[in-house]
Amino acid sequence: MMDASTKIYVAGHGGLAGSALVRELSVQGFERISTRTHSELDLEDAVATRRFFDVEQPEVVFLAAGKVGGIAANNTFPVDFLLANLRIAANVIEAAHCVGVRRLIYLGSSCIYPRDCQQPIREEYLLTGPLEATNRPYALAKIAGIELCWSYNRQYGTKYLAAMPTNLFGRGDNYDLQSSHVLPALIRKIHEAKVAGNPQVVMWGSGTPRREFLHADDLARALVFLAALDDARYGRLTDPTVCPLINVGTGEDLTIRELAGLIADVVGYRGEFVLDGSKPDGTMRKVMDVARIRGLGWRPQTTLRQGLASAYEDFVRGSDDG
Repeated sequence: MMDASTKIYVAGHGGLAGSALVRELSVQGFERISTRTHSELDLEDAVATRRFFDVEQPEVVFLAAGKVGGIAANNTFPVDFLLANLRIAANVIEAAHCVGVRRLIYLGSSCIYPRDCQQPIREEYLLTGPLEATNRPYALAKIAGIELCWSYNRQYGTKYLAAMPTNLFGRGDNYDLQSSHVLPALIRKIHEAKVAGNPQVVMWGSGTPRREFLHADDLARALVFLAALDDARYGRLTDPTVCPLINVGTGEDLTIRELAGLIADVVGYRGEFVLDGSKPDGTMRKVMDVARIRGLGWRPQTTLRQGLASAYEDFVRGSDDG
């Protein structure tokens, strides 16, 4: 269990999930939070990573660092996504074991699950079918990280847990159209169309794929909740006889076209959407089965509309600052 004096390291604190996690830890009164920027610590450097752990001696680690991006970025730079995420997972998890970290929570992604698996997606569906081709290298790297957690638990008796969030959005999201995910990309496209007075917004694909979205602040609350579980419940999640995997999401989804309409309503855009069928849809449906984490007592607090309104305010504020 954690208290205010627990030494915590958040790897990837500058990202969407990591920054939300640091804010939540601070709100909950944790006082010894270590962070490092990429320029201060390159987690792809095994020697530098081990040196950092030797000096800091964290007790709890949240591994939110990684190279992330949307369909276009994953298709263009598959080697970069595969190698960067493999190296980060291997270096951090090994260093955590070497210094005796008590609890480690590794963040994955719902893309680890098979493209065509049964919905909603349960944790045991991992490795039961082919992956979505557009982000397979990234997904394989994340699966390797899960296997590392489980392998250390089996071989060394560690307590490492892999949390799989659904599609995230929120404060500090990436709005670069070349590398962003669908929700922030739509916020930017729709906002710019409104400002420019454009009567149409072009959307990738058919608009029919269904997706689930979780506000990053809710993910942060879930991660702190998991890390602070009592020994009995946390021990069941990290029992070496089972894969230490838990889904984090809302359990609810909507089509991309419905999402665009909701964003347009939040933004105040009254134009129409044009579908570009030459662009890929990706997986047709992804919604998480969240029975395991709900059974522990956790629920998200932010509705999708509330989250979109907050994200849009953050985007506009960032645009104004730029």
